[in-house]
Amino acid sequence: MVHKHTVASFDEELGRLHDMIERMGRLAEGQLAAALKVMAERDAEAAAEIIKADAEIDRLEAQVESLAVRMLALRQPMASDLREIVAAFKISSNLERVGDFASSIAKRAVTLSTLPAIPPVQSFGWMGESVLGMLRDVVTAYRAKDAALALAVRNRDSEVDHAYTGLFRELLTYMMESPQQITGCTHLLFAAKSVERAGDHITNIAENICFLVQGHLPAEERLKDDQSSYTVVGKPDSEG
Repeated sequence: MVHKHTVASFDEELGRLHDMIERMGRLAEGQLAAALKVMAERDAEAAAEIIKADAEIDRLEAQVESLAVRMLALRQPMASDLREIVAAFKISSNLERVGDFASSIAKRAVTLSTLPAIPPVQSFGWMGESVLGMLRDVVTAYRAKDAALALAVRNRDSEVDHAYTGLFRELLTYMMESPQQITGCTHLLFAAKSVERAGDHITNIAENICFLVQGHLPAEERLKDDQSSYTVVGKPDSEG
């Protein structure tokens, strides 16, 4: 049985809130997918369009915040209704950050398009597709109020961290062996970090969905496997 409020307009406002969050999620997904594509294709013109489009996600976040504040002030919700609004606040903020990271990746793509091509780094593509899949699933989990799916998304983040550490080590080694590629590799590292950070924000969304559905955050600590801060690469042996 679907719960209905005595004030129908409150149900309508909750529906609008859900629709805006879902729209933000789909826009962020599209932005991230497009950013990964322009990185692969070195398409500066398409990258510029991605950067411009970020404003729409920002606009939606402002609308979510405005509606949520209005609902808190006028409706004074309790229990699950309060969790709906608090979760919407937090989820919209995290989705806005995912959009920012997509824009940051696109900016790196603009610069990389002007530099000599870097040999393909397979882990970057894998990271991007993994985070994109996490985003797609977390939006589905929000719409369906599926805490199990949200928890599964949360648990996938450590794989992305592990891949980023490997990519970091690989590019450091390559830069030591090919100093002329340092600029391009550095921009690729920044793009990879944006992908990894987007994964962190998607994980935050997953945790907020668990809070929304179950009334509490996941009990177990989140696994983190980004060891790039501790990575040291030895100087390559001299020839001869």
